[in-house]
Amino acid sequence: MTSQLDSLKTHSLVVADTGDLDAIKRYQPHDATTNPSLLLKAFDLPGYKTLIDTELAAVKAETRDHEARVEHAVDRLAVAKGAEISRHIPGRISTEVAARLSFDEEASVRKAFELIELYAQRGIGPERVLIKLASTWEGIRAAERLEREGIQCNLTLLFSDAQAQACFDAGVFLVSPFVGRVTDWYKQQSGRDFAPTEDPGVRFVQSVCERVGRGGYDTVVMGASFRNTGQVLALAGCPRLTISPALLEELAAEEGEVARAVEIPAAGERPAPLDEPAFRWSHNLDAMANDKLAEGIRRFDEDQRTLEARLAERLE
Repeated sequence: MTSQLDSLKTHSLVVADTGDLDAIKRYQPHDATTNPSLLLKAFDLPGYKTLIDTELAAVKAETRDHEARVEHAVDRLAVAKGAEISRHIPGRISTEVAARLSFDEEASVRKAFELIELYAQRGIGPERVLIKLASTWEGIRAAERLEREGIQCNLTLLFSDAQAQACFDAGVFLVSPFVGRVTDWYKQQSGRDFAPTEDPGVRFVQSVCERVGRGGYDTVVMGASFRNTGQVLALAGCPRLTISPALLEELAAEEGEVARAVEIPAAGERPAPLDEPAFRWSHNLDAMANDKLAEGIRRFDEDQRTLEARLAERLE
């Protein structure tokens, strides 16, 4: 009997939302990701001690300034981990630009090129990497420039129609609308749970898929931030789904065919591109999107700072 995970893979490309190599080998996703949050989880695992020691030794040899050392250590560790993961997947590894750069277009572009260069030093070309940026106006503009240079991007922390439309207008390779965090907000506001068919996060990602199809855009939609398998299965047919190991395990253990739930519509009339004032006003009108984008950037930055502090201790 086919597992739900295998059946899901016939409708959507499955991406592993983890840096755990054992999970990646077990569930055989197409793509994977690495970020400060996932690196923190792996920091104390015995299997990664050698990798961390090797990268920190290289940082000490290359850089004398302490602050620059810490920043470089985070980048080297992310790329080393990404390079290791890339050997076990057929697709791409998403690697994150620091959240503190979310409102700095120029710094985001510079950091993206630095990450791509670190991958190149390990023999991994840009076609195997996605640069992950927050879906701020500045992050989207940075992605637009990088895409023109042949560096493809994953725009994350996407919660509003305005963010999605601006990403499509910019021609970014992939967007990651968040399911669970959208639902969390509405659950907190209403005090109720939602069935998958009425789940606000699921409906939001469905609307993004419809928007990309109606406009005839090439951008890939990847549902992210799932809280349960019901949300995952309600988005079968979304081009890509990034799923945590715990939910991958549940899907792999459950037998049964998964029906396609999302159909990408045929192209129709494409709306006019959003300029900056229109983007900011439209996004501002969505209280949920404002709250969750700001919160998401802060949380990503907290994990980045925690990782930097741990690496600083080791460097000393």
